[in-house]
Amino acid sequence: MVSHPVEQEITDYSDLTGLTAAVESVEIRARVFGFLDKVNFKEGALVKKGDVLYEIDPRTYEAAVNQAKAKVATDEAQARFSLADYNRLVSLARSDAVSKSDQEKALAAKDVAASTVIADKADLAARQLDLDFTKIIAPVDGRISRTQVTVGNLVQSGQNGTGTLLTTIVSVDPMYCYFDVDERTLLQVQRMIREGKAKSARDTARPVLMGLANEDGFPHQGTINLVDNQVNSKTGTLKLRGVFANPDGVFTPGLFTRVRVPIGEPHKAVLVSERAIDTDQGQKIIYLIDEDNKVFTRPVRLGAVHGGLRVIEDGGVKPGERIIVEGLQQVKPDSVVDPKLIPMPVNSSNQGPTNLSKSDKP
Repeated sequence: MVSHPVEQEITDYSDLTGLTAAVESVEIRARVFGFLDKVNFKEGALVKKGDVLYEIDPRTYEAAVNQAKAKVATDEAQARFSLADYNRLVSLARSDAVSKSDQEKALAAKDVAASTVIADKADLAARQLDLDFTKIIAPVDGRISRTQVTVGNLVQSGQNGTGTLLTTIVSVDPMYCYFDVDERTLLQVQRMIREGKAKSARDTARPVLMGLANEDGFPHQGTINLVDNQVNSKTGTLKLRGVFANPDGVFTPGLFTRVRVPIGEPHKAVLVSERAIDTDQGQKIIYLIDEDNKVFTRPVRLGAVHGGLRVIEDGGVKPGERIIVEGLQQVKPDSVVDPKLIPMPVNSSNQGPTNLSKSDKP
């Protein structure tokens, strides 16, 4: 059985292992001291930005706010009196009824009273912030974890994120996937970019495909949105990141995934079935038939699998040639055969990437 090689447009690719991660991951911590009064969410549920998650006993902070408001009112009254006294002395000064020293004292008292009011208002704002912090609000949309503290327990405030950890929130849509590209592939892509055969993912949107452990192929398509600035000298890899839409919540942070990265621009290639490939002393070969139906061999260099067919990168295979795809064990070079032409068989167990649509091509 013989077949003609298949010529089609393909995009080269590299298969890698990835790890999903949330775009936003937030630790919810207490910013004020007090006893926990309420937990207003269901553990593991989706929450919206602005939802009140926890409520801490506010009574101490309400009292502090009221006290600060009272001090503001008192000092505002004192400031008004100081201003009126100063204005009175200014009027008397026109007739030289008061001394210069008395005027300066009145001016200083007026300024001190005004400054005191400003300080009181700043203190009131700080007390109001503490009161507001008794209601702990979701800073982002996402899925919330279990609560680390239950109602009735004391939570501690702290500076620089040292307050009591209450729970965590991770965003759901979109989702990141981090993966590492090996040094050999990186150098290949850099060479293609210099030769104008590819575009850098730093300069233009580049597609990336992903599949989960329970999925066949790579059904999810995203875009590379990060190329790290240096190679990890310990692993010899460069970290990249793809972003994928996740409206149905299929992806969860921390999943290991299979990632397929298209490399370079689409180009025409010649492909044959895996059944047509044989090995002779470590060299990959194929069997062809000439015009006289005589068998001869040709060494080839193989590429990636696309649509169940193997790319012939080097070997001079032409689309119109006849390649033996069945019965390889029964033929040898220079033997004459009676060929029967059939379509090029496809290996369904190793489909490889299908061609990207026009809108998806890199």
